[in-house]
Amino acid sequence: MMENEEYLNKQEEDFAAHELKCSRCGACCGANDKDPCINLEKVQSGKYYCKIYENRIGRQKTISGREFSCIPIRDLTNEYLLSINCVYARTK
Repeated sequence: MMENEEYLNKQEEDFAAHELKCSRCGACCGANDKDPCINLEKVQSGKYYCKIYENRIGRQKTISGREFSCIPIRDLTNEYLLSINCVYARTK
């Protein structure tokens, strides 16, 4: 049982470390497109944040109403080419 708990803790730590790398460029949420996610918000500092971050995974909409599935950034970086400004694209 302890091995399973240690594994789950390691998974959580890895996920948190991966998320901390984010530079908040907004590229993965469509900030550089003409049709970004409706939950993407640009703040005064120029960085982007998700208004519903904790509940973002699953069906979402863009500002034009197009539906898409929001997925964890780890999955996104494995499937798509991100902006050159994205820290995940630079560390692939």
